[in-house]
Amino acid sequence: MSKLTDRISYLQGLAEGMKLNPEKDSNRLILEILDVLGEVGDSFEALAESHGELSDYVESIDEDLADLEADLYDDENEDLAEEEDGEFGEGFIEYECPHCGATVQLDADDVDFDEECLCPECGKELFPELPDDAEEEPENEGED
Repeated sequence: MSKLTDRISYLQGLAEGMKLNPEKDSNRLILEILDVLGEVGDSFEALAESHGELSDYVESIDEDLADLEADLYDDENEDLAEEEDGEFGEGFIEYECPHCGATVQLDADDVDFDEECLCPECGKELFPELPDDAEEEPENEGED
């Protein structure tokens, strides 16, 4: 901003140095324009200062909010880690073994259906392959 106010001051000084006659219409117009330009420059400078203060204030609020979020979410993460009631956090699923009926808790991100996954109770595959005829969709035989 100081570059703008410096240029405005330069123009005002130049007009004073030229000793423009304010009684002449064209000179009066130029002098009035320079006065208004000076006021605009002052307004811009005040606006820039207010903007800087507001930016500092918003940055302070942002830091406080980040601290608050960290405290809040740390407490929630500790609560989730302490749960022992059979409830699970996000990403966990409960699956019933098709062989023994035991409920198995699995992390959804770790399940790979292409690899063998064994039941911890009976030791059999949790996701057995379906026979070829079971994979095919039944045909609608009643339609003509």
